[in-house]
Amino acid sequence: MSLPPPAPDRTALVTGASSGIGREIARQLAARGHGVTLVARREEALRALADEIGGTVRAEVIVADLGRRRSRRAIAEQLERRALKVEILVNNAGFSTTGPVAGSDPEREVALVRTDVEAVVDLCSTFVPGMVRRGRGAVLNVASTSAFQPLPGQAAYAAAKAFVLSYTQALAGEVRRAGVTVTALCPGPVRTEFAEVAGFTDGEAEGALPKIMWEPVEAVAAAALTGLGRGRLVVVPGAANRLGAVGGHLTPRRLLLPIAARVHPALRR
Repeated sequence: MSLPPPAPDRTALVTGASSGIGREIARQLAARGHGVTLVARREEALRALADEIGGTVRAEVIVADLGRRRSRRAIAEQLERRALKVEILVNNAGFSTTGPVAGSDPEREVALVRTDVEAVVDLCSTFVPGMVRRGRGAVLNVASTSAFQPLPGQAAYAAAKAFVLSYTQALAGEVRRAGVTVTALCPGPVRTEFAEVAGFTDGEAEGALPKIMWEPVEAVAAAALTGLGRGRLVVVPGAANRLGAVGGHLTPRRLLLPIAARVHPALRR
């Protein structure tokens, strides 16, 4: 299998494109000749990226809050007005909270679910039907190695990513014969703005995980697009992260949970 070929009326829609993995995936898609639709809340960062890559491919900016359904509806409406078909969908937008559930902010926790879970379902339900009708398309849903086990200290985030992983695998089974590729990207730790937004203090995230598990954002994006083009169901960049994902999935919860709760920095403050 391979990614759908670029064309003037086709676009690769990338959410969370203002930073981190989403920004790098958009860059690498553009380098392959794909026109890109960049979606996030921060207009200035999106326009800077569009200016960077717009000299070689079409790049448009849509400012949207992925946690709001009305905002997500506006994405589809703008693309329809521009006569663009979404041939590649990258659901990357998401964030994490940290700390115990007993001390959490309910509004922030619900916002996480809306962005990390609801937006994935909404955008897949919106754009996958067109891919199926056309007999081509590719969907990359960004989960995490946290999807393979519960994570005390980031309970909602790990649960959300477990949903994304399961949903992606089920969707892949449904559309495989229709010529649509669906892949779950499950990265381990990556040096982006993610840790700061999640609430980790300086050095906490780096100190909690071995250096061997940290992957450069460029390598993560490249692995994601290579795996998507090859029709891989799940992509976990980095050998150490693949080993950790298997270990987290197989370790009995009565052993895993006390250790995870003891070492998570957000539960040791």
